[in-house]
Amino acid sequence: MVLFMASCKPTSTIITSKSEAMKRGIYHAPEYKKTATAKTSAKKSEPKTEPKKAVVSGSRINDKNDDDYVINVDDSSYLVQQLINAASEQLGARYRSGGTTPEGFDCSGLMFSTFKKFDITLPRSSSEMARIGRVLDEDDIRKGDLIFFRTNGKHSINHVGMVTEVTDEEIKFIHSSTQKGVMISSTKEPYYGRTFAQANRILE
Repeated sequence: MVLFMASCKPTSTIITSKSEAMKRGIYHAPEYKKTATAKTSAKKSEPKTEPKKAVVSGSRINDKNDDDYVINVDDSSYLVQQLINAASEQLGARYRSGGTTPEGFDCSGLMFSTFKKFDITLPRSSSEMARIGRVLDEDDIRKGDLIFFRTNGKHSINHVGMVTEVTDEEIKFIHSSTQKGVMISSTKEPYYGRTFAQANRILE
């Protein structure tokens, strides 16, 4: 399958104000603030404990001197599309170690800055991002999930992207590669198929 970069350009306006979001019926005033929880490695025989709170704040949009708003669970796919659109605006930006701006991104910097636009604060490194949210089975991966790789020949995770499309044959994801900068790749590519580590859901 041939991947056309142009097909991934944003097709809708990113919502960045609560008044616009309220008009579209996407956001509502929260009873509490959602937080993502870190995955646990407790064995089945061990007693259940409360999951650890991660540093990711809830899916919310902030306006100055106004209350927080959280996204409706039923409309989570809308926020996912806005995240993909925001990341796709950076297609073609060059790779820059430690970069978090259009002047250049590293892989985790692209994810960090994209989610930050919606007031969702992720950890700054790919290895730390891999410790939050819920680790998924491969057949449960969907758009908006973070996808992780081990590209350094070691056991540690060192690369991250965001899933933009899932089919029976492949998973496409946007990321910042060291060679070509921000681009869309696929798990059908031998390199990424071989180095795939896991995928995590940050937004439930």
